[in-house]
Amino acid sequence: MPKVISIHSYRGGTGKSNFTANLSTTVALAGNRVGVVDTDVPSPGIHNLFCLEPEQMNKTLNNYLWGESPIEEAAYDVSANVGLTGVGQIFLVPSSVKADNIARILKEGYDVKRLNDGLRQLVKALQLDYLFIDTHPGLSKETFLSIAISHVLILILRPDKQDYQGTAVTVDVARQLNVRKLLLTINKAHSKLNFEVLQQKVEEAYSAPVAGIFPLSEDMVQLASEGVFCVKYQDHPISQEFTKVAQRIME
Repeated sequence: MPKVISIHSYRGGTGKSNFTANLSTTVALAGNRVGVVDTDVPSPGIHNLFCLEPEQMNKTLNNYLWGESPIEEAAYDVSANVGLTGVGQIFLVPSSVKADNIARILKEGYDVKRLNDGLRQLVKALQLDYLFIDTHPGLSKETFLSIAISHVLILILRPDKQDYQGTAVTVDVARQLNVRKLLLTINKAHSKLNFEVLQQKVEEAYSAPVAGIFPLSEDMVQLASEGVFCVKYQDHPISQEFTKVAQRIME
């Protein structure tokens, strides 16, 4: 059975899309067929990391949600874009960046059940081993769907009081929805912090394992979302941390 992994954060700005792109690509580098769906429909952006330009996106998740095309027609093989040369492949279903389409989604919403059906169809049509869902921050009925259907839920938080409080709410919701496997990852951790103490503090606070701690990195910022970091810098400590988290998913 393919695994569904949702990547979520209570607040925006945690680096969720960057994390999703790097983790999904790391799993693909291990020889897997991987799908990524950008369900952050109000503010899409992960396509930039996979070097997919808006003018190349003839079909998007929006077209499927509006009943205009099958979801697999909105799936783009971005393997070559990010430099995957082995047996693994990665497919991206982007959301539309057109202002009119975003406005329509914000006004009308969309059928959550239809999204669920589409995710199942995508897994079947592309014969995926793993499906990653890049969620919209915060809590909504769309988020609840992603959490409920996930085999693994990864919550990203920064070492920040606002993130700590929001993550506590999200963890409670995840447990009420009986999420099968919950992992925490800490992002943008300052180098002066003691990572071992930080991990112990977070694990005790939420009674959930920390799968990885990612330092605040100028190297990551310098890439400026133009490509996937773990492919361009495979020996970097951050890339090694993504490998560690990927192994937790592939267990």
